Amino acid sequence: MDRVNICLVGAGRAAEVHGDVYYFSIPGAIITAVFDADAEKAKILAEKYHINERFVFKKFEDALSYAVFDAVVITTPTFTHCQYTKLAASKKVHVFCEKPMAITEKDCSEMIDICIKENVILQIGFMRRFDAGFRQAKQIMESGEIGEPLIIKSNTRGPGLPGRWAFDIKNSNGNLAEVNSHDFDSIRWLSGSEYKKIYAVAKNSKSSEIREEYPLFYDNATVSATMKNDVFGLIDGVCPCDYGYDARCEVVGTMGVLFIGSIQEYTTVTCTRKKQLVSPQVLSWKKRFHDAYIAEDRHFVECIINGKEPEVTGEDGKRSVAAVVAANESIFKGVPVEL
Repeated sequence: MDRVNICLVGAGRAAEVHGDVYYFSIPGAIITAVFDADAEKAKILAEKYHINERFVFKKFEDALSYAVFDAVVITTPTFTHCQYTKLAASKKVHVFCEKPMAITEKDCSEMIDICIKENVILQIGFMRRFDAGFRQAKQIMESGEIGEPLIIKSNTRGPGLPGRWAFDIKNSNGNLAEVNSHDFDSIRWLSGSEYKKIYAVAKNSKSSEIREEYPLFYDNATVSATMKNDVFGLIDGVCPCDYGYDARCEVVGTMGVLFIGSIQEYTTVTCTRKKQLVSPQVLSWKKRFHDAYIAEDRHFVECIINGKEPEVTGEDGKRSVAAVVAANESIFKGVPVEL
């Protein structure tokens, strides 16, 4: 196999990010079909990638029956991920599934099991593991340059709320899943350990219009975690975040400290008497992790072509889901939760 035919499962913002990568940046990948329950959205995306209207589908089962593709890229709402993964794998189709992997650990296990059974690849969309800054930080930590890790702080603050479906905690696991899944994964990956205990607090401070219909919804949260190797993990999330998109990480070690990421979009700084020091901030997650998305999607294609295990597996996705579920339990019960 020297090329991979791909079906986009979903036609929203994340689907377009991956679609652009495959269409413009990865010669070995061809987008051959698009599925979305919203037929008009699917048609618009298909036109962008010059896909014949015959291969635009409103039902995923139809896409699997009538189109020819080797892999799917799932970017639909979280509560659909398990169903679509199992359908694809049962047809021997490889799966890239955006984070969060699913709603429950049980769903994650079912996704992993069927992909193993059908011998298809399952990769989860934690693109920070493919970001140059995060990868360099991981290498520095493994070299021992900053000593043993003591505290890892990670934050994601997003400029806009997710879709309305995500306001219902039962359908999404809340913003700690939709926005901060990356932080849970980053702390686990960088610490080299699993979560032992989690304590979280959250509230709805900025989205009063949502409160009446979705009383459990929260738009800001903090998480304090203890890993099994006794590294402390700290997460904070705010969404919506009015000043832009902010994804940073800090690792304090016994011999030094690492800082990953910046709120500055460019390294340029303007200095005038009127404006003082001014530098443009990052406004979009798509721009902040543009290169990481390319590296992540290229890796998925290479894994399919070469028949190798992806760097980010279903087990990684499952561990993040477990941590998010524990954090939500801690929020609602007001006590620490052991994993």
